[in-house]
Amino acid sequence: MGRKRKGRAISGWLVVDKPAGITSTAVVNKVRWALQAQKAGHAGTLDPAATGVLAIALGEATKTVPYITDALKCYRFMVRLGQSTTTDDAEGTVIATRDERPDDAAIDAALDSFRGEIEQIPPQFSAVKVDGERAYDIARAGDEMDLAARPLWVERLERVARPDADHVELEMVCGKGGYVRSIARDLGAALGCLGHVAWLRRTWSGPFDASDGLSMAQIEAMAQSPELDSHLRPLEEGLADLPELPATPEGAAKLRNGNPGMVLSASVDYGDEAWASYQGRAVAVGIYKAGELHPNRVFNQE
Repeated sequence: MGRKRKGRAISGWLVVDKPAGITSTAVVNKVRWALQAQKAGHAGTLDPAATGVLAIALGEATKTVPYITDALKCYRFMVRLGQSTTTDDAEGTVIATRDERPDDAAIDAALDSFRGEIEQIPPQFSAVKVDGERAYDIARAGDEMDLAARPLWVERLERVARPDADHVELEMVCGKGGYVRSIARDLGAALGCLGHVAWLRRTWSGPFDASDGLSMAQIEAMAQSPELDSHLRPLEEGLADLPELPATPEGAAKLRNGNPGMVLSASVDYGDEAWASYQGRAVAVGIYKAGELHPNRVFNQE
């Protein structure tokens, strides 16, 4: 018999506006303590120096994390031109400098090649695994790696400000797996002036917005109180990008047991992924086939 988890069996999402100087894992641990939750996880790591929206999933909502991880995200960031660093951001050591500074027209033209389906090489200091080890552990030991390029969908990338010759502020909307530090590094290389990220903020991620996020100070102040519970958002918000199919009473009962269940649909095609609801609450996620949902994730929200 498995050991019973300590804490409360609560489910939902808590949106945090992460400050700089703390890891995403540390935020998860603080939220889990503050809510006395049995289970918690986050949807998309932010580097310690980065700020912005970090969506924390509690309980059954952790089963919806992949759908937020796969969703589009928006980043606002400043590129420091003329310098490259070991980490491709301001946390690293400057390893090369250039005196050239592109004008705005050159920057705008260079951004064209970073839109759409692109390939990018992760930073040396990243969580990518190389022969079972994290790249950042290998990089900290002083070794360099040949990391494979990875595909990234960039929906939008625009210049939003040019405060001075050394800096350009950009906004990017992209899909899963994007490294903003790689964009800054590669843009600097394309412009012939080098570059790294000076600061980075994730303004929204899927349905979650940084402006709706709680600060760490607020979480501390409301810890282990009903007031913090009131900020929990429904599990169903993590399924916003999937179609909803109402289940029949009999279908909901079958789905809760992991079996195909009858759902009502007029707009979902055979083989589409969707989620079934009953009385407004998510029951399961699965594949729609001829009037039934075949579940691959079942939610226990009783």
